[in-house]
Amino acid sequence: MRILLVEDDPLIAEAVTRFLTQKGHVLDAANGERLARQLLREIAFDLIVLDWRLAEGDGLGLLRWLRRQPPPLQGVAVLMLTAMDAVAMRVEGLEAGADDYLIKPFDLHELHARILALGRRKTPSCSSVMQCGDLTLDLTHRTLQVAGHPIDLPNKERAVLEVLMRHCGKTVTRERLHALLYDLDGDIASNTLEVFISHLRKRLGSERIQTLRGIGYRLRCPEAR
Repeated sequence: MRILLVEDDPLIAEAVTRFLTQKGHVLDAANGERLARQLLREIAFDLIVLDWRLAEGDGLGLLRWLRRQPPPLQGVAVLMLTAMDAVAMRVEGLEAGADDYLIKPFDLHELHARILALGRRKTPSCSSVMQCGDLTLDLTHRTLQVAGHPIDLPNKERAVLEVLMRHCGKTVTRERLHALLYDLDGDIASNTLEVFISHLRKRLGSERIQTLRGIGYRLRCPEAR
């Protein structure tokens, strides 16, 4: 499964990420509500592991926002984490739309068991393999093939390509792509996006990504090439 972990404790985030990755899942992490919302807009997740208390924003607020979104985002499974074993809080979280609850400190094996249980109950939000012409991006294994040939991509270039592929044939604004890169790495130069687009063109072909001057970029559909 592709899982979004929203947790601002770096030690917990590192332990959960390492354990679930070893179990074969794909993990993306956010340490606050703003980054979590950005990732949820750009990436299709099967499940969210969401901490109640965040240094930036609020887990319950993020959950309520999520349940107001249109499908399939609205239906993503949510497992909430909290350090407070209070019945009233668990009830509030469940009423807000959480699918399950786990009290800190927790055993990683129990966390994984609950994730698998939610995975059996929920229909995945989308396929883990994306296709645009002869481009095939496997989100689970984080691999890219061009006309059947594997291409190695650094993480940030893959993140940019994933957004373009999700909107294949449509324009993605510079602001949207720049915000994604900023959330992945807050210390980026003003020309970073252009550098990544340039690298992608060298790997995929110079005509594949179209620049709409002053607006953004578009990954051309096969018919438009």
